[in-house]
Amino acid sequence: MAKLLLVTSLNKSPSLLLLSRTPSAPKLCPRRRCSSRADPEYLCRSIVPTMHYQKSLPRLPVPKLEDSMRRYLNAQKPLLDEEQYKKTELLSRSFEKGIGKELHEELLAQDQRNKHTSYISGPWFDMYLCAREPVVLNFNPYMSFNPDPKPEYNDQLTRATNMIVSAMRFMKTICAGYLEPEVFHLNPAKSDTLAFKRFIRWVPSSLSWYGAYMMNAYPLDMSQYFRLFNSTRLPKPNRDELVTDDKAKHLLVLRNGNFYIFDVLDRDGNIVKAAEIQAHLKYILSDNTPTPEFPIGYLTSEERNTWAVLRQKLLDNGNSEVLKKVDSAVFCLCLDDFPIKDNNHLSHVMLHGSGLNRWYDKSFSIIMANDGTSAINFEHSWGDGVAILRLQNEVYKDSTENPAISPKDMPASVDSSKAVTRLQFQLNNVLKEGITKAKDHFDASVKTLTIDSMEFKLGGKGILKKYKISPDAIAQLSFQVGFLRQYGQTVATYESCSTAAFKHGRTETIRPASVYTKKLSEALVREPSKYSPDELCMMIKECSMYHGKLTKEAAMGQGFDRHLFALRCIAASAGRSLPDFFEDQSYARINHIILSTSTLSSPAIKLGGFAPVVHDGYGVGYQVQDDWIGCNVSAYEVRDVGQFLECVHKSLEDIFTVLEGKPVKG
Repeated sequence: MAKLLLVTSLNKSPSLLLLSRTPSAPKLCPRRRCSSRADPEYLCRSIVPTMHYQKSLPRLPVPKLEDSMRRYLNAQKPLLDEEQYKKTELLSRSFEKGIGKELHEELLAQDQRNKHTSYISGPWFDMYLCAREPVVLNFNPYMSFNPDPKPEYNDQLTRATNMIVSAMRFMKTICAGYLEPEVFHLNPAKSDTLAFKRFIRWVPSSLSWYGAYMMNAYPLDMSQYFRLFNSTRLPKPNRDELVTDDKAKHLLVLRNGNFYIFDVLDRDGNIVKAAEIQAHLKYILSDNTPTPEFPIGYLTSEERNTWAVLRQKLLDNGNSEVLKKVDSAVFCLCLDDFPIKDNNHLSHVMLHGSGLNRWYDKSFSIIMANDGTSAINFEHSWGDGVAILRLQNEVYKDSTENPAISPKDMPASVDSSKAVTRLQFQLNNVLKEGITKAKDHFDASVKTLTIDSMEFKLGGKGILKKYKISPDAIAQLSFQVGFLRQYGQTVATYESCSTAAFKHGRTETIRPASVYTKKLSEALVREPSKYSPDELCMMIKECSMYHGKLTKEAAMGQGFDRHLFALRCIAASAGRSLPDFFEDQSYARINHIILSTSTLSSPAIKLGGFAPVVHDGYGVGYQVQDDWIGCNVSAYEVRDVGQFLECVHKSLEDIFTVLEGKPVKG
């Protein structure tokens, strides 16, 4: 499983790197255009309907089996010694010519029977929903907002009000079909124009993708957007369920472990006046109700089967209507009563928090500290980074450029005690015991997590582009060199790439560890004096070129991970024993992701992160800016985050030294 990663780099193309144990193409990246509007109920009114391209999106291709096996073996080479590789190669060839061929034919037939979707969509949903691990740390990532550029607007009450209004504008804009479709423009001068939009809106939906393609524009799948609002993940025995109730009009607010709801849409579907929302939030922030002795939010951090049993007991104990209000809320706002101390504190608060003031099952939550520092934490099964990043970008842009209220505005004179309902849960001794155990499990889990960050300020995209080297490749290379420097090994590495250029595409894996990165890593760490700067520079360029090739293949649905995953699912579903290929220790090793990575770059985002996907791994969120490179890394006790960051920083120093034509010091 891959922890999706998080997000998409806004200078790349269609790639959302999220988030993945799955947490956001060539790595394509859509531009943001919803900036002006005539109606305060909406962000904008796009000339082209939101879902105009959806019907004509191309289908995700099933790679050729021989191509997947070749790519798989290439990815195994840097991880195995000669004897291990020979065994794995033999098993792979046998699989390709035997049972693998049969499974591949079954997959092709299955794909032909389900032309309305992609071959990976069903298995990927099953992977998430059947997983029994807690969603917190194992799946939910976070992305923090940059502060409002106007300091006075970062007041918690002001910023929360503005973000709620902007989120509701986003929701209404989607529902009305006014949101600009997600499109990557290879030639914006021709396709990202008013003339093109006026033309393409009259092209039938069944042909619209082809019209965009002729102009070098690539629409992206937007099928996940309908799960953004009014949605939640329900715990069920063995397989969870996603539910959406688009008729609900209320917001869920958590503070001090207490649950509140109030309507943010009126009976006509209009957004409640901002001053009234402000008044309701002020009422909640001034409520002196103590923290519950048994905070029910902890239950959403439990193992999923345990939580499923306890949820049924909640229902049996008279909490049906209360839970329905929680599940159907447009989204969840978590108001914390303390400020953020530093970046490490921010990561811990937004990734997991204390557990008492969270409901991790909602499609997304906006978490806000009392100094206005805020972030989105999202449940991962319903979708990847495409939708959540668009939401975050639009909410940040609208709330900072078109705020609904100012710090000087007074709340409306309304009776919030009637408009706001504090939800009351009926708990018996079994439920109280379940909450206590969930808290103990949660505390023990988060206590072992370390998070730290680093900024390399001696270069970034500006210098790298001058040398015609991929910034993402260099960041990934620094992780390879850094890990080898720390542990003397090259290990399985995961970088998520979106396949949103295809109908119901999810993600594909880029495998950054290669024979090229291993060769360069060993040269820099073990024998830098053996090579001239020109020789090392050539190795760096080889790494960059190969990484670009892997990225392009992944974006086009031509990686090997999702293909082999689908074949394994078919083998398992047939009730037969798994082929030897899938039982190979090398197959297990390459899927035991030690370095799980995701790039984050957006004007809305300050920091993002996720926990490691294995107990002995690192979770690496990173960004490459014009003149600096940053990392936000997590690990459990078995790994030393601080030392890893020092090794990555030293690796970047060496790489930039080589690019400058200078010798590397050992």
